[in-house]
Amino acid sequence: MPRLVFAILMLVLALPAPDAQGSRTLGEIARLKGQGASTVQGLGLVVGLDGTGDSLSELAVARPLAEVYRRMGNPISIEELGSGKSVALVLVTCEIPREGALTDDRLDITVSVLNSAKSIRGGTLLVSPLTPGPGAPVYAMARGELTIPDDTNATSARVMNGAQIVRDVITAPAIAGGFDLIIDARFALGGASARVASDINEQYLLTTDPNQRPIARAMDARTVRVTVPLPERANPQAFLGDILRTDISSALRELPPQVICDTRTGIIVITGDVQVSPAVITHRDLSISTIVPPPAANFQQTVQSEFAKVGTGDDAAMSRLDDLIAAFDQLDIPPVDQINILKALRDAGKLHARLIIDGKE
Repeated sequence: MPRLVFAILMLVLALPAPDAQGSRTLGEIARLKGQGASTVQGLGLVVGLDGTGDSLSELAVARPLAEVYRRMGNPISIEELGSGKSVALVLVTCEIPREGALTDDRLDITVSVLNSAKSIRGGTLLVSPLTPGPGAPVYAMARGELTIPDDTNATSARVMNGAQIVRDVITAPAIAGGFDLIIDARFALGGASARVASDINEQYLLTTDPNQRPIARAMDARTVRVTVPLPERANPQAFLGDILRTDISSALRELPPQVICDTRTGIIVITGDVQVSPAVITHRDLSISTIVPPPAANFQQTVQSEFAKVGTGDDAAMSRLDDLIAAFDQLDIPPVDQINILKALRDAGKLHARLIIDGKE
């Protein structure tokens, strides 16, 4: 048995019986009401293309390119641009997370062809201002070398950390005597809001006394209203931070079995008691027969996976997914590989739960 797989088996066997799927905090499944993601965007030019860009006979492309020349101290007329196809007009989009962003933060951008360019592979995005809308101030400047994430579509690209925030984006509303927390829709099942409110009260007040005045109560299936106690009102942001760190593992345990993955943050949240059937995974020259799947170096490449039942076939032969995830975490297996392993298990019918990745099953 390969050494890495043996290490995974030993870690799984050595892990204590989990109370649930490990400690999970409220901030992973909820947001402050009024706090949400936002988008800034703008037009840009991609240069350095090998004859796959827009025709410079199209004024929509020629005009901004001529303006670039002018701003660089080399004014020329549109007629002087020639007829090459080394430039493409693109839409540049940057999503600012719901937590907001501060000046000089770096965020990823998406670049999409707007005109007739056939491909922007190998191009470089010139500096492009990004705004929330027409007439709004500039919130970010974008630039960088393009990466094509999908080989079948060369008209859409990304630039990692391609946008530099130039104006603070504050998304958190002011907190006075109280605030509402909104539970993500994918977790709003089976009375989760009531259980979350109970966990907040129990952990903050350190009591289960029903006569104790609660600070949190469920308003509906997704909303938990929290009252800021008088001693905390001098520093409500610190109090909010404490509330968002509330351990809600017990609330998650009572939800239906599902695995929810966020590829942007690398967070994997398990609800309920998710079981994994015994499996055999073949990856390149690696073939292991065990009740837990080994990690793959890169599941994005061509991977042949074969899954076979081991043992008697009853529930006792299964392993708990949280044991496996804990072992992967201890071995520093990247979240993207963990998520791809979960995809393979789901596709083979070995993952006994809903798998939701970036909001999609």
